Parts: sequence; structure tokens; C-alpha cells
Amino acid sequence: MTKILFLFAFFTAILFAKTAPIDYTKKNNCLKCHGGIEHIREENSGMSKAIAKKAAEAGYAKNSCIVCHGGNPATKHKHKAHKGTIKYFLEHKGPKEFYPAPGSSWINQNTCGMCHPNQVASQMNSLMMTEQGKIQGAMWSFGGKEGYTHVNGNYKTANPKDPHSRLGTKEYQAYMSELSKLEPQAFPKEMQQLPPAPTAEEVEKDPSLAVFTYLRQECLRCHTGSKGRSRRGDFRGIGCSSCHVPYSNAGLYEGDDKSISKKEPGHMLVHSIQSSRKVKVAVHDVNYSGVPTETCSTCHNRGKRIGVSYQGLMETEYKATFDAEGNAQPKLHTKRYIHMKADVHFQKGMLCQDCHTSNDMHGDGFLTGANLGAVEIECQDCHGTTKKYPWELPLGYSDEFQTTPKMGKARGVAQDVASYLKQGYMPKDKGDGYIIMARGNPLPKAVKKGNKILMHLASGKDIELKPLKLLKEEEALSKKALVAMDQITAHNDKMECYTCHATWAPQCYGCHVKIDYSDGKQNVDYVKMSHDQDIHGTTGGMRKSLKKYLVDGKVTETRSYLRWEDPMLGQNGEGRITPLVPGCQVTVTVIGKDGKALLQNHIFKVPNVEGAGAEGQNAIDMSPIQPHTIQKEARSCESCHASKKALGLGIDGTFDPSKTTIIDIMSADGKILPKQVDEQIPAIKNLKHDYSQIIDANGTQLMTVGSHFKLSQPLDKKQREKLDRRGVCLSCHASIPEGNLAVSAMTHIAEMAELNIDNKEHQGILNKILNIGAWLQVLGSIFVLLLFIYIVYTVFIKKKSINPRNRGWK
Repeated sequence: MTKILFLFAFFTAILFAKTAPIDYTKKNNCLKCHGGIEHIREENSGMSKAIAKKAAEAGYAKNSCIVCHGGNPATKHKHKAHKGTIKYFLEHKGPKEFYPAPGSSWINQNTCGMCHPNQVASQMNSLMMTEQGKIQGAMWSFGGKEGYTHVNGNYKTANPKDPHSRLGTKEYQAYMSELSKLEPQAFPKEMQQLPPAPTAEEVEKDPSLAVFTYLRQECLRCHTGSKGRSRRGDFRGIGCSSCHVPYSNAGLYEGDDKSISKKEPGHMLVHSIQSSRKVKVAVHDVNYSGVPTETCSTCHNRGKRIGVSYQGLMETEYKATFDAEGNAQPKLHTKRYIHMKADVHFQKGMLCQDCHTSNDMHGDGFLTGANLGAVEIECQDCHGTTKKYPWELPLGYSDEFQTTPKMGKARGVAQDVASYLKQGYMPKDKGDGYIIMARGNPLPKAVKKGNKILMHLASGKDIELKPLKLLKEEEALSKKALVAMDQITAHNDKMECYTCHATWAPQCYGCHVKIDYSDGKQNVDYVKMSHDQDIHGTTGGMRKSLKKYLVDGKVTETRSYLRWEDPMLGQNGEGRITPLVPGCQVTVTVIGKDGKALLQNHIFKVPNVEGAGAEGQNAIDMSPIQPHTIQKEARSCESCHASKKALGLGIDGTFDPSKTTIIDIMSADGKILPKQVDEQIPAIKNLKHDYSQIIDANGTQLMTVGSHFKLSQPLDKKQREKLDRRGVCLSCHASIPEGNLAVSAMTHIAEMAELNIDNKEHQGILNKILNIGAWLQVLGSIFVLLLFIYIVYTVFIKKKSINPRNRGWK
């Protein structure tokens, strides 16, 4: 009994004994669970020092985690630690709650915004957040539900009241102000929230409402206010973390934090921030800098597909090639690919951010309706022309939004950049100054060095670039290049550089969309899901509650066919000739509640297009594009000048899709013999031509070309006449008169050699013929001139000099 009482007293004393309290301000309890986790930035970097300074100001010098994540640092219990924030941050800048994803658009003003207020403040009006271009394009294809104007976006927002708050130089602000007046439909002052997804009952009354189901379930899952879709290649962060935190295609964590699952998809690759050249990220035994192209293609693999195209990836329906176990090619972004030629800039190691600026990606704080309005970089900003260096060009050159080239004084170079841009890598030697882009902002990583440009790439490489004028002076350009760029001035003044230098582009003809409301079918509304944010900055998808966001209908997409070669040509919103690819060529099938089609292979009409007639014009669209498939060697002259497709007249060999195709046993005159047959290819009633044809032989426009900017259109009559050189071969080869060597000597050379003549020799023959013809013309002109002089002298001067009444003439 005594022993029992002793033990009881002993343990009671221990229980109530006063122990020294743990000073959590000098200890990082987060690492009790997250030991081994990677530093968000390498130690001693400017960002690490800024975070440590903020932690010290808050009184937690040893715990930098709470500066971004918030939470309760005075506990080892997960659920208690992942709640609230310290008192200091409630009264000062910093997280107001626990933030599992500090980059989230909905709370990042309290995290990233402490150091990067400009980028965070502009994010809500950026295209990556609003997706206004996608929305207007899709609504256009369902009958032009908002016309040319860009009214709807993912969220309700408006431009700042102060026009001078637009990020950029004074020259840039003035330029964008004028552009906004010139194209008000594509530079809206405010944006309303996209209407909700319709119910199956509402679609029965108005099938065109299915566009909102289509947008919300498919098109709008990439905006940065959402974490996107959990599929291979689609894993990414949210908000700032969409780009600045690395995710692999598999979405698996491969760092050293033992508390993070390495088998559950949806996690970052490592707990690190990727950004500029000076930021090094370690993944296993590899260090890299910059934002990898694969991060960008997580989103940029639909629509214009510029992300995957830049890498040389082209979508395909086929499954080759097989792996070591005989499995077909896995799907990436829910697609399979063939490998084409990657963009020459990609081959040189250039990342997307090496050309695309902070304004391009974060926005400048003001709304824009489509990519052409948001992107400020132009090819000539670095390459110039054969006649002028980049710094000799006027502001606005190649970004005119008019049909004549910009004139004016030379833009020169910049000696400084905005302070917020200096937070990333800045070249130690700015040379003669920073290159200035067409709209008036400097390109901070490109500096002038004499007549050359030094590009400081995000990957850590430096590339010396020789502008075209210097290459011409050094006689480094081929004859073909000189003809195309130097002698034919209209190519520079009227065309985009990539019209010739983008040798391929993904062309997905006919976007067949089925939206099925039968049997209670439902799918996730990604916009609705992202709207459901909580105080932690997480959205519905991040909380794994997808069922909560199901809406009526289920979308299925397919297409008629794919092409990549020689894209057709048209005019973009800047007034320049550009490649075209199918945009929203939506052919809609809507299945009602009872399983029967409310619309079948339907193409809507757009009645508000000028010259479309009473019936209206088909609402399918060809889109002007920078394909991001640039090659040093341009496409051939013949691929444009001798091409029916390039003119907009379509691809040869296609059939009239307005007629149903039935394939079965039939008589020689085409009569189907069986009674029980299926429609092999059901008709598309409103489509009287192929999806690749944008004008008919008379020049009548058959579909729209770009629905965002006023100048977007097919080639007009004058442009087609300049371009069209089809049948030029017949100028020589149509008629070879027998025995007339004066007319056909060169052609007979080929005949006598049994047509054993190569292309180089043929070009030489043509060159000789043209030179002979030109010299004959010159000699003929000289002969006529001499004859005229002789006649004048004989009839007037000589005659007068011998006339007695004109003795003064000699």
C-alpha cells in the first residue's frame, strides 16, 4: 500500500510540475512533420532573405513557413497547425488564415502580393484569368450570342479608373489607349460573369444555351483561378503557382518531404519556385532555371495549341509507337502526338518567357479580349528588317492594326526598366541599352551590343543575335532570302514574318461537339467549382468535392480531319497577312432528355456579319495565328503562290458535306440495293463546302476569319491577285511551236535530253530566258529612244538650221 501511494504521489508531482515553456518563436515546428522538404527558394537568395526578414518582423525568426502558409506554429498537431494565423499577420501584411496553396488567386494578395504587388494586382484582368477570347469565340460559333464584343468572362471585373495605372512606360500607356479606342470591342472596360450552365429543361426550349455547358465543362478549365483537371499532363498549381511551381505530367511528388505522398497524383514535383534565370531549382541531381515549356503546355495544348506546337508536337488519332511491353502511346493532355519539327527558338534552348513578357503573361491590369490584344512582342523587335535595325524602326511597326506600315522616328533603345521588373534577373552589362518592343516597353533580357543583340535566356544561356540588316551587310543571307525580304518590300510591310517561316501548323478541321442531356447525364462545371473558394484560398476541386459541381449534360468532342502542311493565308487584326488555322468550327449536336437530337450536325448562322445576306453567314471560324513553329528555312514560294489552299479556296479532293453519304452494295449508276442501310456520314445541312474553304471562286466569303478584330478577314480580291501565280508554268510549256528555235530553244534543250533535267538547271534556264527578255526590252527601249531623238533632230532641229529665216539656229 505504501508503494502504491508513493508511485501515485510521484506521477502526480510529474503531472503538475512546472516545465519551461517551449519558445515557438525560435523553433520551426512545421519541420517536425515536413522534415526534408525543399527550400521554396535556394538559401541566401533575395527571396529567401525577404521571407526571413518578414518572419523576423513577425517575431518568428526561425520559422519562414508561416510567412507564406500562415497557420499555427505553436503546435505539433496537424489539424491545429493547419488553422488560423499569428496575430501579427492579422494586423500587418501577411496570410490571414492557413493557406495550403499560397499562390491561389483568391488569397495571393496576402502572400505573393507582399513582394510582387504589381503582378498580383493585374492578375484578375489578365486573359489567363478571364479567358474572354475563348468565351467570345465559342459564343460566336453558337450564333454570335454576344456579337463581336467581349462581354463575358469567368468573373465580374472592370478596368482601373486611373488610365495611368496600366503597367508599362508612358509610350506604352499612350499606345494602348489609342489601340483601345481603335478596337473597343476587343478592349472592354468591364466584364460580366458568364451565365450559369443551363438545365436540361432549359435546353429543350433553347438548344443554343448548350454553349454554356460546353464552355463550363470543357473550354474554361485552364484559367488560373482553378487548379485545372487531374489528368496526365494537366496537373498544375493555382494562381501564381500555375506557372511558378513545377508539376510533372504524372503529378507526383519526388522531393524529400516524408509527409507528402509519392503515389497520390496532384502534387508538385518539388517544393520550389521556378521563375527567372537567377533562380535555381534542384530536382534530384539536376539544377535548372526558368519556367519549362512543359509548364506552359499544361494549358496551351487546346485551341491554337501553341505550347505543344512550339515543342514540335502535333495531335494525332493514332496510337503508335509501342513501348517495351507492347502498350500504345499514353495520352498526354488526353491526346496522342506525332513529332514534327520544333520551333527553331525551342531548338536553341529558348523558353516561352524569353520572348513573352511579364505584361504578356500577368497582364498590364486592363482587360483585353484576345491574344493579339495582350501580346506585345513582335518578330522585328529583335530581328528588324533587311533595311533597318530594330532600334531604327518606329514604334508600332508590325503591330499597326491598320493596313499600311507604321512610319515615324526611330524608337532607339531604353536605358532603364520598371522597378518591379528588376526583381527577376537583370543583365549586369546592359550594353548600349535594352531593346524596345513595338508598343514602347523595353525587353529586359535583350540588350544592344553595337549592331548585335545579346539575349540573356532564362535557362542561363546567352545567345548572340545578328539582326537581318547586319546579316545582309555581311552577305550572309541567301539569294532566296534577299529576294523575299529585301527586294519584295511588301513582304516586310504587309506580312508577318511567320507567314513564311512557320512551315507547319496544326489544322483541326471541323470541331464536332455533342452535348448530351439524355438519361440524366452530368459533368463537372469547372467555373462553378473555382468560384467556390474558402478562406484558405482553396477551390472546390482542391477539396476533392467534384460531385457538388455537376451540371446537366455531357460534352464529347471529335473532328472531321487533321492536317499540318502549308496553312492557308488570310489577314489578321493588325492588317497583316498571316497563317490561318481552324478556330471554332463548331458543328453542334444537342441530344435532349429523351435521347433524340434537338440539333443534329448543326452550324449556326451569324446574322450580324456585313454582306452575309438575309440568311446570315456560317458561324464557323478560321483563326489568324502565330503557329510557334518557326524554322530558319522558310516555306517555299510555291506553297503560297501556286496554292489553291493558300488563297482560301480549300483543299482539293473533298466532298460536299451537305449530302448524306450511304455506302453499301449498289448498282453501277449508284442505286443502293438493300433496304436496311445506315447513314455512313450524315449530312451537315448548312455546310455546302469543305471546312477548309473560306471563299468561293467568285470571292464570296463562306465563313468568318477571326471574330475579335475589325481587320481580320480572308484575302481580298487585290491580295489574291497579287498572290496567285497558279499556272505560271504553262506560260512557257503550253505551246512550243515546231521548229521555232527563237521561241523555244531553252525548252527544246529539255526535250533533246529526254527531260533529264534537274531543278537547278531548270532554274538556270528560266533565269537566262528572263535575262534575255529583260535585255531585249532594255535594248528595244534604247533603240526607240534613239529613233525618237533622230526624228526630232532631223525634222525640227536640222531643218530649222538650214532655213534662211532661222539663221540664228546652228
